[in-house]
Amino acid sequence: MLLVTGRGGGTALTGTVFERGEKPPSYAGAPEEDAPYVWVCDAFYEVDSGGSALTVDGEEIRIAFEEPAPRGFKSRDRAIAAAEEHVRTQFARIGLDPDDVEVEIEKADPGADAGVDRNAA
Repeated sequence: MLLVTGRGGGTALTGTVFERGEKPPSYAGAPEEDAPYVWVCDAFYEVDSGGSALTVDGEEIRIAFEEPAPRGFKSRDRAIAAAEEHVRTQFARIGLDPDDVEVEIEKADPGADAGVDRNAA
């Protein structure tokens, strides 16, 4: 799996590209086709009231989340391009310039236990 993280305005958003052979989460809205690559990430937008607080460029705004919308792709390159576009779009929705968003792609081991020291006594 690949973690795609966008950073901008002092905050970050991370989504996941599940690769060939990995099982993405299944829930309402997940692609029914057997896509070899699946992108899953939150989507959000700014609201006047309610929602959750988020600090962007030192100022608090309110955001609301949409249900994640998994998308299936036939190629890894297309999945990554869509992931980068999605992350940049979320920042644009809260007023940041998408060109100012730094995107990082990191390979993650879906079976690893993050932060667990197996040698600890």
